[in-house]
Amino acid sequence: MLSFIATLHTLGITAKERLLSGEKGATAVEYGIMVALIAVVIIVAVTLLGGNLSTLFNNVAGKV
Repeated sequence: MLSFIATLHTLGITAKERLLSGEKGATAVEYGIMVALIAVVIIVAVTLLGGNLSTLFNNVAGKV
């Protein structure tokens, strides 16, 4: 039980240090970069596959 309490205390101190440190801006920038890269990948995928999907759906609609 004492080990569990010591672990919780250590986690609490670590969390407090991270919250009070000045790294929040860097974290926000990193998340912003990740979101931008994901958006670029989605845009490229839709652009490259858009024509193929349109042809596929037209073929399916024609056979129906």
